[in-house]
Amino acid sequence: MATKKKSANKSAPSQEIDKDTAKALAKIAIRPSANAAAVISEYGKMFGDHDISDLMDELVDSIETVNDGDLKRCEGMLMGQAQALQSIFTNLARRAVNQEYLKNYEAFMRLALKAQSQCRQTLETLSNIKNPPVVYAKQANISNGPQQINNGMPAPAPHAEEIKNQPNELLEVIDGERLDTGTAQETIGSDTALAAVG
Repeated sequence: MATKKKSANKSAPSQEIDKDTAKALAKIAIRPSANAAAVISEYGKMFGDHDISDLMDELVDSIETVNDGDLKRCEGMLMGQAQALQSIFTNLARRAVNQEYLKNYEAFMRLALKAQSQCRQTLETLSNIKNPPVVYAKQANISNGPQQINNGMPAPAPHAEEIKNQPNELLEVIDGERLDTGTAQETIGSDTALAAVG
């Protein structure tokens, strides 16, 4: 029985190490630099094999540069992508012209125009980075219930002695005449000339 207790004690540290390793791997798996490094290492094999750690270090430096406000590398990346998309468009458009069957021609032209559209969007994004659009926001009062909008500083509250009952004040006097005389008027009799329509 004593040997079983020792083996149970030995397995506890390995479980902790496994938990620590799993936690470290989880942190790495959600890091943007690690994700990008994994993709770059797979798609960038034309430049040789890459060390993931070196890629991650370069990507961290690149991310910090952008966080500091320097977008030159992003602008260069977008311009490079636009040029690549232009090359793809040109290649596909030239291949479409040489097609004998309409179905093949349509397939190449569809892909060419998709590349052209992506190129345009990439250049538009680059333009928006270089010259951010100015946004003018207009106030819209849309509500499904009571709504109060306070623009600017609130008006100073009047003193208690200045508060008057305004509806009664308005009914009292205009041009020296009392508007509400308080006397009842005579009732008007019924019009006998009108008869019910049958």
